[in-house]
Amino acid sequence: MLLQGRRVLVTGVLTPASLPFAAARQAQIDGAEVILTSFGRAMRLTERTAARLSPKPDILELDVNRDEDFAALAAELEQRKWQVDGIVHGVAFAPTEALGGAFLSTPWEAAAIALRTSAYSLKQLVVALEPSMPVEGGSVVTIDFDATVAWPGYDWMGVSKAALEAVVRYLAQYLGPRRIRVNAVSAGPVFTVSAKGIAGFPTFPELFDRQAPLGWDGRDPEPVGKAIVALLSDYFPATTGEIIHVDGGYHAVGASAIGPADTE
Repeated sequence: MLLQGRRVLVTGVLTPASLPFAAARQAQIDGAEVILTSFGRAMRLTERTAARLSPKPDILELDVNRDEDFAALAAELEQRKWQVDGIVHGVAFAPTEALGGAFLSTPWEAAAIALRTSAYSLKQLVVALEPSMPVEGGSVVTIDFDATVAWPGYDWMGVSKAALEAVVRYLAQYLGPRRIRVNAVSAGPVFTVSAKGIAGFPTFPELFDRQAPLGWDGRDPEPVGKAIVALLSDYFPATTGEIIHVDGGYHAVGASAIGPADTE
């Protein structure tokens, strides 16, 4: 098992369809001890979803928009003597006024929430937990969505994902001497709770499935979970600052593949 004896903290678990849940479940399958984080009204959702994991992991409080929560989380893990071998950052949020075609009219306050929650929080989380990571290093993986192009309706969440990718590279640079690897998994679109708030999103998985060389199932988060676990493991010992695409190959092609029927 890839993560036997490892301890992994996972943020962003809401429902069983969420990508962080797929990562948490696969980490357990591969031998890791897992702790989740949640906060506020989302805590009830996380509690229900955590019951589907075996064993059911503890859930610690973390609102990434509250500086004091990072310090409290680090202190709780220190008190438990819980060494953090791996971190999965799966938190992302943008207010409705920052999505759905409102890019040009989005106020700074809404854009700032999206950027802080979805990108800056990765830096805060890693800095807070770095002292709890082993001297021989560790692995951090964040969940991304292709930020190389503008997606309809994705707006300031797309900008936030671009910022997230930059944060990955800078963390990789500064934490490399500590042997802490920082990477992102750029996932294809999956039907999650957060995705429902993006106008036009239901067409994304269909588009990916049509164009990706390997096809794409927007209701199957397992490939993303497996990729995250691989990056958390020792099987990528010299990879950092990287964006690994798990999208059926969609990112690599410029047009739909030509099938046999099209060549006749």
